[in-house]
This record gives sequence, structure tokens and C-alpha cells, in this order.
Amino acid sequence: MEGVIAANLAAVQSRIAAAAVAGGRTPTSINLVAVAKTHPADTIREALAAGHRVFGENRVQEAQAKYPELRAAFPDLALHLIGPLQTNKVRDAVALFDVIESVDRPRLAEALAKEMERSGRRLSCLIEVNTGEEPQKAGICPAEADDFIVECRDRLGLPIEGLMCVPPLDEEPALHFALLREIARRTGLALLSMGMSADFEKAIRFGATHVRVGTAIFGTRGEGQ
Repeated sequence: MEGVIAANLAAVQSRIAAAAVAGGRTPTSINLVAVAKTHPADTIREALAAGHRVFGENRVQEAQAKYPELRAAFPDLALHLIGPLQTNKVRDAVALFDVIESVDRPRLAEALAKEMERSGRRLSCLIEVNTGEEPQKAGICPAEADDFIVECRDRLGLPIEGLMCVPPLDEEPALHFALLREIARRTGLALLSMGMSADFEKAIRFGATHVRVGTAIFGTRGEGQ
């Protein structure tokens, strides 16, 4: 595995740059979130050694087990929570993460606002939109997104900076990227977290500012463990 992750990171960054240029954008306007869920700390350390600093995790507990030691060695590491957040994990999440990408319901938004007020630690937040309206998936429905954004920003004072989505596996992702971009446009939000290993270049064409890439960097889940 030695050197493989560095090579994979370079290849993904090259693809991001090419997609950005093709879309008339600057490559530096797109942030690569390396999704390290299920991969051990040693694997993440290889990515850190290669110069990468922005990582995504799905679960608070898993991140707690891996990142305190890594952050001690690499204090400029930035950690995004990209998976569902239970309200009873909000205190831990606010203490550990730098960005919460999965604000998806009023109760969670209220809990985050209270904890940020209590702790004095304000994290960038993204609203997760369930663009496919899939019942098994987290996320606010598109029809409710505008009102929810206003609620989070104006009443609760959350630092909402953008939107995130995970399109349905069996649908054309471009439709979902376009929908997310439109919601962001009309609500004045700058950040769009969309696109994964299979479709991040397409997401960039639709304005993604953050792409969440795991498999193309770290291999399939659990590989190397």
C-alpha cells in the first residue's frame, strides 16, 4: 500500500482540476473531502503524509477513535461529518468536527445551536437535502428546504453555509446536482457538497465546491485492514 494512497490522491486531484477547467472554473475552488470511513488511522496517516488535510467520516464514534491522535500530529487537519447525526451525539460532534454536512431536521438543528452556544465553538454547517425523496435516507425534502434554511439561519443562528446531497443510486445524478444548485442559488448559499467517486466530475460541472471521494483514494471499504 505504500505510495498507493499518495498516487490515488494525485490522480483524483488531477481529475478534479481537469473537470474544473472544462467547466470554466479554477481547480482551487473545489475542495476534496477524502472519505475515510471504515479505514484505519494508519491509512489516513498515509494521506496526511502525502499532504492531504480534509477528511470525511460518517460516524462520530469511529471518528473519536481515530482522529485525536492524528490531529495532534497534524493540527491543520479538517474533519467533516458527512453521515447522519443523532441528537445524543451532538456534544461529541461539535467538539471533534470542523464541519457538519448533515443538518437534516429541526430537532438536530436546535440541538446544534444550543451546543454551539454552550461550547462557544461555531462550526460551518451544511443542510442535507434528500433530493430523491427516498424514505430510507436522511435529509430534508426539497419542498421544505427553503423554509428549513431560513429557520436554521434566522431563528437558530446556525452558521449555514451550503447544501449537501446523496443522489439515488439508480437515477441520473445530474438531475439531483441541478436541483441542489438551484436551491442554493435561491437561498444565497455558497457551498455545494455533492459528487462521490463515481460522479464527482459531473458534480463539478454543476457547481460542486466540495466533492466527497472515498473509494478512488482508499480503495473499497475495509481494504487493507
